[in-house]
Amino acid sequence: MAMPLRNRVLLIVAIVVALLALAALVTLYALQREAKAYVERALAPVGTAAHVDVAFDLSSVELADVRLKPPPDWPTADTLHAARITITPDLRALFSHRVHIRSIVVSDFTMTVLRRESGSILILPNLRDSMAQGSQPASGAQGERSLPQEKVIDHIGFENGAFEFYDRSVSNPPWRVTVNRALASVDDIHLPALAEPTRISVTGNVVGPAHTGRVTFDGWMRIASKDSQTHTTLRGVDVRTIDPYLLKKAGAKANVAGGTLDLDLTSTVRGYHLHAPGTVTLHDLQLAQSNDPVDTFLSIPTRAAVAALKAHKGAITLRFVLDGNLRDPKFKLNENLMTELRAGFAQALGVSAEGVAKGAGQTAKGIADALRSLLQPVAPAPASK
Repeated sequence: MAMPLRNRVLLIVAIVVALLALAALVTLYALQREAKAYVERALAPVGTAAHVDVAFDLSSVELADVRLKPPPDWPTADTLHAARITITPDLRALFSHRVHIRSIVVSDFTMTVLRRESGSILILPNLRDSMAQGSQPASGAQGERSLPQEKVIDHIGFENGAFEFYDRSVSNPPWRVTVNRALASVDDIHLPALAEPTRISVTGNVVGPAHTGRVTFDGWMRIASKDSQTHTTLRGVDVRTIDPYLLKKAGAKANVAGGTLDLDLTSTVRGYHLHAPGTVTLHDLQLAQSNDPVDTFLSIPTRAAVAALKAHKGAITLRFVLDGNLRDPKFKLNENLMTELRAGFAQALGVSAEGVAKGAGQTAKGIADALRSLLQPVAPAPASK
């Protein structure tokens, strides 16, 4: 007996739906494999991953045991080692050939940051170079499409990791400062223009010989124009952690025996003009006795500083204001801060300003270098003629 028309229609519909579902699954499987291959190709020039897993619905990409390669003469084997990096793309953007990443989360990581002899900061240099090259027009026989220049990343998060700072500007081998148990976030990144405000937040523990302090940094930066508003705090940081920045001079070095440092710094940059009031508090600062008349601490003879510190058993608070045009070659951030700190330290200890002026040539570049190793304001390049 012939099948009723209605049943035949239902059967045909069911077959069509099944075929469409099968085609969708095959398409998703092919897209999943293509996405995985694309991630592996993009990663190959800059690093490795033990595993690359793409969710079947393309909602996320997870990379395990990621290592990013360093450039020559890097102080560590990797610029970044992360147990896991999870990327959440915007699927609608993928279909229209746009790059919109909802989030990138880097977990259980160690990131190395290098400060060169010139004072410039290098952060993931190979990755930055690769991203810049990826924005160039495609060429070659294969004719693969390059990434579009415009890229939007809503959020980059760093969880449960450590930042290792190596500073060649103060010593060779480079001076090392570790910030562990670190959390960081960078939000609202619009490449390549970088004309929109990007929010940045960093917290972590600063590991010292006898004390582990705390650092927090938050605010926003409009990277293209250099405008920014940020706040930095240090709490209970071991003074010996920033020894090279505080105690550098010709021929001799005052020995810091102990103490901790607190800092509050609010920085605003508008139209390349910097205004940054701040406070530094030194707790229980101890300097070893010295009979060398050349020995100084912040331009004050060490013997005089030791004697004065005995009368200040509690905290010594120094207030300063950094103010100047970042485009003015005569404005030097380090020297400006150290002038403020020298004067404040001398005033707190009752040392004459004349004595400070005579020893100014023997001081360190200052605490500013320790802070700028985290996030250093970059002076604009001279205008081309």
